[in-house]
Amino acid sequence: MAEEGDILTDLDTENTGNGADNGPAAGLISQYVKDLSVENPNAPACFQWQEQPNLDIQFNIGATAVNEEIHEVELKITATNKVDSGTVYVVDLAYCGLVGMRNLPDEQAHAFLYAEAPRILFPFARRVIADAVRDAGFPPLLLDPIDFNGLYVQQLQQRYAEQQETEAALPPGGDA
Repeated sequence: MAEEGDILTDLDTENTGNGADNGPAAGLISQYVKDLSVENPNAPACFQWQEQPNLDIQFNIGATAVNEEIHEVELKITATNKVDSGTVYVVDLAYCGLVGMRNLPDEQAHAFLYAEAPRILFPFARRVIADAVRDAGFPPLLLDPIDFNGLYVQQLQQRYAEQQETEAALPPGGDA
């Protein structure tokens, strides 16, 4: 080990921290509830309804660039519980995370934003939904885990198939 004042002769430029940060990196910086709405429009009558509930859960994932290296990923979840007598509850949640990415190829960055980041955010959004439904006076709604990577691959395959169909429908020369 070199003492203060010694001259270092081993100049390993890969590990000396020369300021070059060119390796790929991605991670979650922070997460937060951006918007939460809980509606219990037919209270207190809905607490007496004994009908079989019809639960509808909708998901949407969006990503917005904050700057060159930071994106906001929004996991939007809407849970609607209805019976024949009316709406029991509606919970709308926009749960977001700030994602930092540096030196990632575009296809890997896209996959991180639309598959990996939602996978990281989902357990926390799931808890917010469960708490909101419980706080509205109902048993907590525990959402099943979601395979965001599988959904991402499925959407890519669907877009590719649609693109192939569109190209096949074009007359020779490519103009419609």
